[in-house]
Amino acid sequence: MKPRTRARSIALQVLYETDIANSHLPGDVLKTRLEETLLADDLAEFARQIIFGVLPLRQDLDQLIAKYAPEWPLDQIAAIDRNILRIAFWEFAVSRETPVKVAINEAVELAKLYGSDSAPRFVNGVLGTLAEHENEIHQIIKNRINHEKELES
Repeated sequence: MKPRTRARSIALQVLYETDIANSHLPGDVLKTRLEETLLADDLAEFARQIIFGVLPLRQDLDQLIAKYAPEWPLDQIAAIDRNILRIAFWEFAVSRETPVKVAINEAVELAKLYGSDSAPRFVNGVLGTLAEHENEIHQIIKNRINHEKELES
């Protein structure tokens, strides 16, 4: 497994566990995963950025997935697939440091490793639909983040 894919895998494991067991703190889960799987500092930081980038926007990401891919109801998506989608979606629509094609390919690889037999095609289809609206989605997320910052001030 490529180093950044391994970092995404760690992030996925943390997001999945905190999604399933709400009482598990993401920082504690990450620490445990990093003790089990050694990652270079920059890769551990990449995993941390994904986790703490996705978590506060989880609800927003889910709403946008539901809006732009309504043929896949979120409550019917397996938890592992939902978190794979969140990671890739966050990478190309929020962080924007990962090209869309790379984010989708990495998500498909994670789906092959962790999802069901149909997960790779499913993840590819949903993310393909979301990618068509990348700029619009980025603007929506940016506006929500700015609005929340204003409310905190």
